Amino acid sequence: MTAIGFDTSNYTTSIAAFWGKDGVNCSRLLPVKQGELGLRQSDALFSHIKSLPELADRLFSHVKKSDISMVGVSTRPRAVEGSYMPCFLAGICQARTLAAALRVPLAEVSHQQGHIAASLWSAGRMELMDEPHLAWHLSGGTTELLLVEPEGKNVKCSCIGGTSDISAGQLIDRTGQLLGLQFPAGKGLDALSREAMGKDLFKVKCMDFAFSLSGVENKVRQYYEKNRNPAETAGYALRCVVHAVKTATCHAQKAYPGLQVVFSGGVASNEMLRQQMLDCIFCPPEFATDNAMGVAVLARRIMEG
Repeated sequence: MTAIGFDTSNYTTSIAAFWGKDGVNCSRLLPVKQGELGLRQSDALFSHIKSLPELADRLFSHVKKSDISMVGVSTRPRAVEGSYMPCFLAGICQARTLAAALRVPLAEVSHQQGHIAASLWSAGRMELMDEPHLAWHLSGGTTELLLVEPEGKNVKCSCIGGTSDISAGQLIDRTGQLLGLQFPAGKGLDALSREAMGKDLFKVKCMDFAFSLSGVENKVRQYYEKNRNPAETAGYALRCVVHAVKTATCHAQKAYPGLQVVFSGGVASNEMLRQQMLDCIFCPPEFATDNAMGVAVLARRIMEG
């Protein structure tokens, strides 16, 4: 039995198939012009519509129609009231059409729930889907520390901390723009930071599990204006982010003793973060970034009841 998953976030078009243990994900980053930070929703939606047929051709070359028993789709960023982004409509339309044509059930989940499932599956820790744990969702638009609890075959994500303003991904992308890197800037900034020798950073205040990164953005800009060194600036920005996340994590581990900490979202692929948080669970980088695999995993779980 095969579950198909669709995810059309504001950064990546993706479609995946999951067979119970293994699967395949086909994805493509949305095109963004040099020097720009992301896309308008109308442009993102149009890009998804153009990309989905080609990605579907690639995926279905590995999948028999008769084997598809469930279709899953991410319909919104988070499973909370008022969470909505038009770009998810592209995946919803494709998923509903496919499910109707094949006469199979359709599972609707959130993008965030998909991230959690993708991280746990690819890290080999699926047992945590049925246990309370802590999870970071670190991406271009989200920096949330979550208390994750089982909810049927899906999970309930309650935000208990994270950033109070701009996300870690926004800080990274704005630093990348400052340094002339291509959007999204995560991989470029990560690579550039490996050349840095400095150790200094700006320590943000962490109230319980929450912190602000807008002040860090100003500090990064001032740092670059002072030294004009791209590598050192990249290292400085990432050290600030990692310190904030690490501090909030330590506070949360004291408040929720014994709970595992899982990282998901594109920023979770950062090498510096992984080196600093060795006692936490990280998945392979390709499943930390936006992907439809977690949606397919959730669809399969829901299908099996």
